[in-house]
Amino acid sequence: MISRLDEARQAIRQRIIEKLHDLGWPTLDELVQVEVPTEKGRGDLTTSFALKAARRVKMPPRELLGHMDAIWSDLPCVAGTEVAGPGFLNFTLSTAWMAEVIPDILRHPQTYGNTAVGQGKRVLLEYVSANPTGPMVIVSGRAAAVGDTLARVMSAAGYQVWREFYVNDAGGQIARLGQALALRLRELEGEDVESTWPENVYPGAYVKELALMYRAEHPEVLAQSLAEDEYPALGAWAAERIRQGHETTLKHFRVTFDRWFSERALRESGAPEAVIQRLKDRGYLVEREGAWWFTATRFGDDKDRVMVKSDGSLTYFVPDAAYHADKFDRGFDYVIDLLGPDHHGYVNRIRAVVEALGYPSDRLEVLIIQLVRVMRDGELVRMSKRGGTFVALEDLIEEAGIDPARFFLLERAPETPMDFDLNLAKLKGPDNPVYYVQYVGARIHSVLRQWRQMGAPAVPVDVTLLQEPEERQLIILLARFPEVLVRVAEERAPQHLVKFMTELAGAFHAFYRQHRILDQAPKLRQARLALAEAVLAVNTRGLELMGIEQPQEM
Repeated sequence: MISRLDEARQAIRQRIIEKLHDLGWPTLDELVQVEVPTEKGRGDLTTSFALKAARRVKMPPRELLGHMDAIWSDLPCVAGTEVAGPGFLNFTLSTAWMAEVIPDILRHPQTYGNTAVGQGKRVLLEYVSANPTGPMVIVSGRAAAVGDTLARVMSAAGYQVWREFYVNDAGGQIARLGQALALRLRELEGEDVESTWPENVYPGAYVKELALMYRAEHPEVLAQSLAEDEYPALGAWAAERIRQGHETTLKHFRVTFDRWFSERALRESGAPEAVIQRLKDRGYLVEREGAWWFTATRFGDDKDRVMVKSDGSLTYFVPDAAYHADKFDRGFDYVIDLLGPDHHGYVNRIRAVVEALGYPSDRLEVLIIQLVRVMRDGELVRMSKRGGTFVALEDLIEEAGIDPARFFLLERAPETPMDFDLNLAKLKGPDNPVYYVQYVGARIHSVLRQWRQMGAPAVPVDVTLLQEPEERQLIILLARFPEVLVRVAEERAPQHLVKFMTELAGAFHAFYRQHRILDQAPKLRQARLALAEAVLAVNTRGLELMGIEQPQEM
C-alpha cells in the first residue's frame, strides 16, 4: 500500500519530469527528488532539483523554477508552491486531499504503516547474546529493546525477520563459573572462601543462589570432593540456569527469540574445525611459531589474528567465525549483529573473516549498543540486589516499569551513550515522555466512551471539514507514519520512531487544548472523532512496534 504522502511525492516528481521533457531536457530525471523537509518552514514537501540541474541546463536555479509556475493547477494534492533560498521549491499540500489518509487508517488500523520495502528479504537479527555467567545487565536491556523494536518494524516493512540469541555456554568462562559454584558450595558446608577468593572467578552473590539450587538438586554431592576437571560440567549446569533466568527476564520485558543458539552445540558439531580447514584451503591461514594465524590485514583489519594456538587449542574468535558462517549458510540476505560497547575492535575482524570465507561482507551489519548510566537525583546509582557493581535489568524493570524502561532505552541512537533518569521514568505526568505519549490514547479512549454514552447518531464523515492548523498538523503527521517506519527499518534506527511518537503526541495535545470534539455540530463532530480515532490507531500501532502498551485509562 502506497502512503498518501508518497502518492503526493510521486505525482509531483512525475509532473516536474514531464515539464523538463517538454523543455527539451529528458536526461535530468535522476536529479528530481521530492522529500519531506528536515527543517520547518520549507513546506510539506520540497525539492532541490533546480540547484542540481542549473549547470547542465545553463540556467540559474530560480529562472529554471520559473518554468514550473503553471504546471500544478490540475494536481489535486498541491495547494501552493514557494521558491525559497537559492533554488528550493517548497510545496504546501492540500489539507482536504491529505485528509483522505483518515479513512485509509480507519479501514486498516492494525496494519496501517505496513509497506513492502523489504521485498521479503530474509534478515537474521542477533541481539543481546549476554554471557550466561551472571544476571542480565542494563546495556543488554538496551540491546533487547533496540533489537526487538527493529525486528517488529522491519517485519512491518516487508522483511522476513529471524531473531536469535547466541549463548556463549562454552570455553574458559564456563569453567570459571563452575569454580565459583564449587566455592559457594564449600561455603554452604562451612568453609571460609571469601578470604581466599581467586582472581577472575565470579564473586557475585547470585552464585550463592545457584549453590542453594544445586544443593537442593544434588544433596549427595560433597563440595570438598569436587575436582578441577569437574568445573566445566558445574559451569554448564550453572550457565543453563542463568540462561533460563535471562529468558524469563526478557519475556517479562516483552522480548522473545526464534532460537537460542548454543556455542557448546556449535563446538560439538565440529563447525570451528571446519572453518579452520576452509580458511587453510582458501590460503588465508599461515603458520608462525607453531600457531596458525588468520591474515586479517588482507581484508582491512589492523593486525592478523591467532586462530589456533601453539598448543593446538582454538581462540574464542574461531567459534564466532563458525557461527557467522552458519548464519550465511542458512541463506539470509542480511546478517545484523547488535554488539556491546566493548566490541569496537571486533567489528573489522569479523568482517574480515566473513569475506575470507567467501561471503559478501556488505551483507553483514554491526550495530554497537553503547553504555547506559542509571541516574537518580542527578547521581549515578548502583541498584543490583544480586551482589555486584552492575545494574541488573530485572531490578530496573521492577523500579521503573517495563514501558518507561523500553521507551527510554529506545530514545537515543543506539551508538550513543545515554543516561537513564529514574526520577523521570517513575514520574506520572506529562514531563515523562512515555506518559505523554500514552496519555494521547487514554484521552481519545475517554472521548470515545463519552460519545458512546451520548447516544448521538453517527453521520457520514466529511474529512474536508478539518481545516484548522492543529488538525492539519495531525493529518500531515498521520500521513508520514509509513515513511517513518521505512526509515527506522532501512537505517536500523528505532530512535526515529520515538521522535515521531513524541511529535504526534505534542500535536494531539495541542489540538485537544484548542478544539472541542464532542460539543460541535454533528458533521464537524464526526470528522473530529474520525481524526481522533486515526490518531489513536497510529499511536497504538507505534507503541506496539516499540513493545509498549497503550492503556485505555491513566
